[in-house]
Amino acid sequence: MPDPITVVGIGADGWEALAPAARAAIESAEVLLGSTRQLGLVPTGAARPAGASRVAWPSPLSEALPGLLSEYAGRRICVLASGDPTFHGIGTTLVRLLGADAVHVIPQPSSVSLACARLGWPQDQVQVVSLVTNPVERLHPHLQPGRLLLILSRGAQTPAEVAQLLVARGYGASEFTVLEQLGGPSERIRSAPAASWSEDVDALNVIAVECEGPVLSTAPGLPDDAYENDGQLTKREVRAVTLSRLAPVPGQLLWDVGGGAGSIAIEWSRHHPSCRAIAVERDLDRAKRLERNAATLGASVVIVEGAAPEALDGLEAPDAIFIGGGATAAGMFDACWNVLKPGGRLVANGVTLETESLLADWYKSRGGDLVRLSVQRASAVGTMTGWRPAMPVTIWSVVK
Repeated sequence: MPDPITVVGIGADGWEALAPAARAAIESAEVLLGSTRQLGLVPTGAARPAGASRVAWPSPLSEALPGLLSEYAGRRICVLASGDPTFHGIGTTLVRLLGADAVHVIPQPSSVSLACARLGWPQDQVQVVSLVTNPVERLHPHLQPGRLLLILSRGAQTPAEVAQLLVARGYGASEFTVLEQLGGPSERIRSAPAASWSEDVDALNVIAVECEGPVLSTAPGLPDDAYENDGQLTKREVRAVTLSRLAPVPGQLLWDVGGGAGSIAIEWSRHHPSCRAIAVERDLDRAKRLERNAATLGASVVIVEGAAPEALDGLEAPDAIFIGGGATAAGMFDACWNVLKPGGRLVANGVTLETESLLADWYKSRGGDLVRLSVQRASAVGTMTGWRPAMPVTIWSVVK
């Protein structure tokens, strides 16, 4: 068996702070891989074998990494990483590619550990959000009153982008702290309300936010006006029941067939950062509107433009499926049922007699649960108040 790749975490404090085992791994490496900044933290004479190479990561790294590993196969490889390599780092990527037995990790304190130490925050009560590869809108589900956020930055511009988003969401009064070059000789920590932040910062930074602002919960059933829509929207009360039947689980994938405004896919994704959703929508304007809603609410939703069931071909098999539109299309149920994973949940809603009849037939053939919801809202009747009923909705749910 070839020697495992060693991944060494190195902080802004550099070579002097490394443990003996970490230094030994670097000194014995025939190939030392890392970013230009990380390689610069290692003294020139540290890698001692004759012909030892220092290789800076190319960009984009994800595409080039398999080729690099193949090029240097058979040589002792040491990879440099920032802080803890298995915390949003290259260590996790290498384990995924090669397996745990082929990777040996020597960690340093992560940027989160250092930030919490400086701020006096309990790590177990902090929500960490990475914007290294994610858009800043991914913060939205995490903005809740009283929450402590640590945000991993992409670069020097990230703090300003985050501050602007906080102000737009009504979180301008939140205490906003930027921690630069943590652990190194140039460490600097500055705080201000998010609304007044306007500082230039080092590219190596972490952002801390003590959230203060309005509630927009991640529980199912956001207000209807949270969505831009043309009326093609699963209403709030029905949406809450529908999502309870879909039962979001971290790491699982939902198909939202007939996405409309995207409310089901979006609220599934907001349940947990690892929840994923694919929304299928045949109307181009609605698909663009769905994309805007997902960005505004910070949800990770892949949008497929096309008519189901044909547009479902080739998609990753789901753990749950919601049929909110097009239930009467020929072959729709079979196309969904056949690819649904065992233990997966299928939920279909209908408001027309034709769809309701079809749901009843599916219920007879597959079992599950069939319910009919009727919602009434108070509204003005002259100078008085009365109840106005919405169209009843039939919901069929079943576990495969």
